[in-house]
Amino acid sequence: MVELKVRKFGNSLGVVLPKEVVNRLRTKDGKPLFLTEEPDGSYKLTPYDPNFVEKLAKAEEIIDRYRDTLHVLAK
Repeated sequence: MVELKVRKFGNSLGVVLPKEVVNRLRTKDGKPLFLTEEPDGSYKLTPYDPNFVEKLAKAEEIIDRYRDTLHVLAK
């Protein structure tokens, strides 16, 4: 368990992530992190966009629908 302290940054509140947490999340300065609420009410911090799976499914649907058109355009 890692204890984080909430601190004031200008007019906002934030937390400072210790180096070991930053390394484990494989993130760095300026990279986005996503805080999602889990079904049990807890929170999860992840570097992966939780909506990416939905976006990928939509892209695959479009590719399937327009496969012939995309093939012609790729020439």
